[in-house]
Amino acid sequence: MAKSFSLSSCLKAFFLLVALLLSVFINVQEVWAKRPPEIRNQDDLNISQDMHAQDLSGYEFVKYDLRGINFAESDLTGSVFNNSKLNGANFHGANLKDALAYASQFVDSDLTDANFTNALLMESNFDNALIDGADFTDAVLSRIQQKQLCSMASGTNSSTGIETSYSLGC
Repeated sequence: MAKSFSLSSCLKAFFLLVALLLSVFINVQEVWAKRPPEIRNQDDLNISQDMHAQDLSGYEFVKYDLRGINFAESDLTGSVFNNSKLNGANFHGANLKDALAYASQFVDSDLTDANFTNALLMESNFDNALIDGADFTDAVLSRIQQKQLCSMASGTNSSTGIETSYSLGC
């Protein structure tokens, strides 16, 4: 005895097959899931060794390896550098006002004449950093960081006119 297939069951099977084939052969957009912050704007960044004098305000550099990158004179207002490696990076004259750099490594970095006004810099490491003329007015630092930076503070910021030692509350 042969089974008969109704028109509706044949149509259901056909549409199911078409949907399956479409899902296999057509690219599904990556935006279906929320992307984690460490990769949220990686495609937009196009990071090179020379990021000199660029407008990078508001960008997120979370868990980035930015060792030796030249950010001199760049606008990094409100940027995020959480858990980033910035060893040997050049921030000479950069504007880091309202930046967030939690647990980032500024070891051997050039921070001369940089503006860190209102920046959140807790748990970051500034060993051997050059801070001549950097402005840390109202920046959030741990007491240990403040003492370390005060021991090497000198100069006056060329854009704000504030002495480094004064901005650190030395």
